[in-house]
Amino acid sequence: MNIGELARQTGVSIRSLRYYETKQLLSSQRGENGYRSYDSTAIERVRTIQFYLDLGLTTKEIFDVVFCRNPEEGEVLCEETVSSHCPNEVGFYQEKLAEIESQIASLEKAKKYLEQRLERAQQPLSR
Repeated sequence: MNIGELARQTGVSIRSLRYYETKQLLSSQRGENGYRSYDSTAIERVRTIQFYLDLGLTTKEIFDVVFCRNPEEGEVLCEETVSSHCPNEVGFYQEKLAEIESQIASLEKAKKYLEQRLERAQQPLSR
């Protein structure tokens, strides 16, 4: 499929898809006409990239840990299977989970504060 079709099927802009290629998160083949062509796995790959970006990971973190690549050479450090994982994967995910739990605690605190303020604001004024 071409880049326009991939953009339509994933809801990701053509500009973003090109950016993912520059960060080695996505790859394409060039046809004789010079246009990019993507295989059938590209849709799921783009969705995976978007999922991790939405979680707050950087493209470098996605490259290094999620896709398990060597940053210097782009080589695969491990097979992308259920039974194997990258050497840094466990610590990385533990760190990200701790960050999310901290954010949840902060949001819960803010929620409680706002609920209290709202409750006070809705009470009738006593005279």
